[in-house]
Amino acid sequence: MRKYLLVTLALAGLMAVSVAGIASAGGSKEEACVANLCFKAGGGFSPKKLSKSKQTPIALIAEAKVKTTDGSHPPALNKVVLETDKNGAIDVNGYPTCKSGQLQSRDTKAAEKACKSAIIGTGTTTAEVKFEEQAPVLVHSKLLVINGGYKGGTTTLYIHAYFSNPIPGAIVTMVKIKKHPHGRYGLQAVATIPKIANGAGSITQFRLKVDKKFTYQGKKKSVLTAKCPDGRLQAHAVAYFTGGPSVTTEFVRPCTGT
Repeated sequence: MRKYLLVTLALAGLMAVSVAGIASAGGSKEEACVANLCFKAGGGFSPKKLSKSKQTPIALIAEAKVKTTDGSHPPALNKVVLETDKNGAIDVNGYPTCKSGQLQSRDTKAAEKACKSAIIGTGTTTAEVKFEEQAPVLVHSKLLVINGGYKGGTTTLYIHAYFSNPIPGAIVTMVKIKKHPHGRYGLQAVATIPKIANGAGSITQFRLKVDKKFTYQGKKKSVLTAKCPDGRLQAHAVAYFTGGPSVTTEFVRPCTGT
């Protein structure tokens, strides 16, 4: 069943999946800061020319960055709530699914093997791990965006990462997507991010790409689609941090309707 499109992963968001563009339009505020904490969300999609009235298959890049203005260790990002443009859509009906239990406690290669058919996107992420009386350490991981399926009005996605040090472990972010009619927006996505290194780790950046086409019941489909009736797509995100403030960002992207 077709849904409105999840914008940025928030990936995670996790993340996410998101509606975004390469150049910003007037009125967007992609980076927002509260006290010394800053959160920036964005990305890009192609093609830029979309039908004004019909959903058009798109490829998506979603990305985000977290930083502090004084260079201190940032608090952990634990949740992102995203409202996305009503002119985008995600449709996973007919695409293979995978369960969270198949991803837990698995490194990237094992997760890819267990859920290969359900992967809809890949990317990279970086976290900063800071233990008391120790210098911070940057750790990196490949990201896998995996279809968890659609049930009861909710589409579920999983974003898998595996950090090999200083505390090895898999991080599986769950993204729940539901219809959310609210003016310009048509859907709400909530990404819940587990603790990294027992709470000592904080996501500082992620970047992912979703470009999945498939055939179901003899018909060609795309997981992500969008249309462009009025020359723009936009989104609104709120990032929540453990023990810290919430930060709100928004972004508007141009498109060309045909």
